[in-house]
Amino acid sequence: MSSEPVISATNLGKCYQLYANPQDRLKQFLWRGRRQYFREFWSLRDVSFDIMPGEVLGIVGRNGAGKSTLLQLVCGTLTPTTGKVTVKGRIAALLELGAGFNPEFTGRENVLMSAAIMGLSQKEIAARFEEIVDFSGIRDFIDQPVKTYSSGMYVRLAFSVAINVDPDILVVDEALSVGDGEFARKSFDRILALKNAGKTILFCSHSMYQIEALCGRAMWLDRGSLRMLDIASRATLAYQTELNKDKLPGAKTGAPAGMAPEAAATQGRGRIVKIEGTSDGVGGTILAVVSQRSTVEITVEYAMDPGMPAPSVSLGIVSAAGAGVTSAISTNDAVTLAVDDTGRGRATLVFPRIPLLKGEYSVVAFLACERALHLYETAEQCLILQVTQEGLTQGLVELPHEWRADV
Repeated sequence: MSSEPVISATNLGKCYQLYANPQDRLKQFLWRGRRQYFREFWSLRDVSFDIMPGEVLGIVGRNGAGKSTLLQLVCGTLTPTTGKVTVKGRIAALLELGAGFNPEFTGRENVLMSAAIMGLSQKEIAARFEEIVDFSGIRDFIDQPVKTYSSGMYVRLAFSVAINVDPDILVVDEALSVGDGEFARKSFDRILALKNAGKTILFCSHSMYQIEALCGRAMWLDRGSLRMLDIASRATLAYQTELNKDKLPGAKTGAPAGMAPEAAATQGRGRIVKIEGTSDGVGGTILAVVSQRSTVEITVEYAMDPGMPAPSVSLGIVSAAGAGVTSAISTNDAVTLAVDDTGRGRATLVFPRIPLLKGEYSVVAFLACERALHLYETAEQCLILQVTQEGLTQGLVELPHEWRADV
């Protein structure tokens, strides 16, 4: 593997000129810079980094932090205002999928055009065309104008082109939820295959779990500036801590979801059917819990496409201020879940003598693929834990401890 970076950015910045009204653009042109009728907005400022071959770099930050701007600069679809970025190798970008498609062209014509723009020769395009069409799953419509496609068909074809050009560098901007459940999982599997093949990947996501699971390092962008570049676990922890500061005590993120409507899982997906909780055998959506004494059990019932592997289940406990207190993931604990012939199954997590201290906590449940990477469904605030305690211990949890006294 080469010791030279495949992507190198030095003092990279992007500034936009914002005008209050259209007439100001004409005034700016006529005055030729002697007066300024615009205000500057720096979407990105003074960002420097190197990415080595085969590295998977995560990018996190709030909306408007400059993540998409950075990815577009790397891909060459934007020109930097300051600094420079050097890229070695073929890039496949999953940004605005299908942004380069001509709606008047057929799917076949757009595939040929897009693949050529990405650098494939005519021979390479011919060799991969059938694979692109098969992956998209829209063969029956490939010779129809894309303006007649549904949004799902449009995204399928665009993703198929981008992912099948054998890139050296893959740039992913929140593109893992494209299409329906079956296609989204297939797309995620293809991205994982590229990672395992040693391709360089830039992965932008709001899912801290996915960033930690996929990436070696992560970059935190804040208001256009590079706030932190470190191993993924440290960067995501710092970013999540910052987010938690902005959450007001008692803030709610969604309606209680103790029981989801009964329905079969769609093809290629899974769904949460029911979530039940008990504290010392007493059930309900609001559980009375005694710190260090109560045993809390949480059961998640799920339904899968019978043709899919059994899923993984994750459960998290969140404080009233919105901070994550703890989580448990079936795959991390080497627990293999099961499904019956219809795709149904149940998983129960037990917290004996739960160590939470006094306060109100909510439970969030996640149903994901067998590797706990591709998310099928989330149920926020599915249970409420109202915890009381004896004694004056402060904080969120009481950890096992012992005292020693010396003279």
